[in-house]
Amino acid sequence: MAQSDSRSATVTSAYAIVTCLFFAWGFITSLVDPLVAAVKGIFQLSDVEAQLSASAFFIAYGVMSLPAAVLLSRKKAVSTVLIALGLMVAGCLIMLAAANIAEYPLVLLGLFVLASGITILQVAANPLAAALGPPERSHFRLTFSQTFNSLGTFIGPYLGAVLFLKGVEVKEGTAITDAVREQSLLGIDRAFFWIAGLIILVGVVIWMGRRVISASAPATSDETARRGVLATLRDAASSPWALFGGLAIFLYVGAEVAIGTQMAFFLNSDRVWGVPLENAAKYVSLYWGGAMIGRLVGSALLTRVPAPALLATFTGAAAAMCLYVFAVGGVSAGYVALSIGLFNSIMFPVIFTITLERSTASEEATSGFLCFSIIGGAAIPPLVGLVSQNSDYVTAFIVPALCYAMLCFFAVSAGRARLPRETMAREALEPAPVEP
Repeated sequence: MAQSDSRSATVTSAYAIVTCLFFAWGFITSLVDPLVAAVKGIFQLSDVEAQLSASAFFIAYGVMSLPAAVLLSRKKAVSTVLIALGLMVAGCLIMLAAANIAEYPLVLLGLFVLASGITILQVAANPLAAALGPPERSHFRLTFSQTFNSLGTFIGPYLGAVLFLKGVEVKEGTAITDAVREQSLLGIDRAFFWIAGLIILVGVVIWMGRRVISASAPATSDETARRGVLATLRDAASSPWALFGGLAIFLYVGAEVAIGTQMAFFLNSDRVWGVPLENAAKYVSLYWGGAMIGRLVGSALLTRVPAPALLATFTGAAAAMCLYVFAVGGVSAGYVALSIGLFNSIMFPVIFTITLERSTASEEATSGFLCFSIIGGAAIPPLVGLVSQNSDYVTAFIVPALCYAMLCFFAVSAGRARLPRETMAREALEPAPVEP
């Protein structure tokens, strides 16, 4: 009994430490939203060019996820996390250099390196959080950890608006002064200096808790550890559900990021609220704050409601809200758009765990492929930027509406599918065919 209690306490401690990582990468990722608005003004960019900031960040998931899966299988969780944090610090240092010499291409490089570290971190931390406890509670654990990720994304946009967007305007006919430009660049410099310090602090916590995490992490087979990137990709591609889940993650992240990075411009638009850009960017915190509240509520609902059913409800609601914004516009559309975050809340963790449950590929390959699919955050925002550039920010909501509609189809399909272990149990009970 005492040994069981000790094991439970160890797993709980490991889970608490890993959850700190979710806060850190949520905070950093959400700074991309005000950064997109800032660089549009600082460097006089078009909507599509400004959205390249989001693309540079999220394309790292396409480049690094499968190598990260291989790294995780060979180096195990703690070493992989520490490597990821080191890469994130390097990205922050590049961002410091970019802010000091005012070079947009260097901003894109810094965001790519920073996101490469976050990619590796997610490949390691998502399945680890799901695995640290009873299997039947995996949806709850990952969603609860993602709540702390949402706490970071709630704080990040507001802080970024204060630091990056003081006096910055991007409406047609407005110009940014040298003083405002320098102040915005100084804000970027300060933000990434302190972020580097935060990452180093998290690294120290992980190092101090390395034995607890290692003792609680799921074991990896020797066969999986010997695989390379191509073998890992083949493993993931062998499972239809890994591919289907990858498509779902691609669409979800693309829609969520596109809405977040365009939200400040959307609220700044005269067709919606027409507020100054800095104030509009502060309101973006409410979009991400809704996700935090939704994850708290969703964590409780997932203990009572089947995950696919809850996902179908949330994705259907998000699709309907995007269609409202597209069809109606105006002041009310601003409130509806900000509320979409509430329904985004459970999508990533539930898609992730639904896919892990149904995939016949290894956990490392499936996790790596799902994180690879976050590249949707690089592909869909420029598409939304292209639509808004050729029409307006209200019309552009038709793109995420279509993404959410397809996610609703994924959820309904998952609810009807039989889990692999259920299929194997059924086959085991069926009598063997008798030869004539």
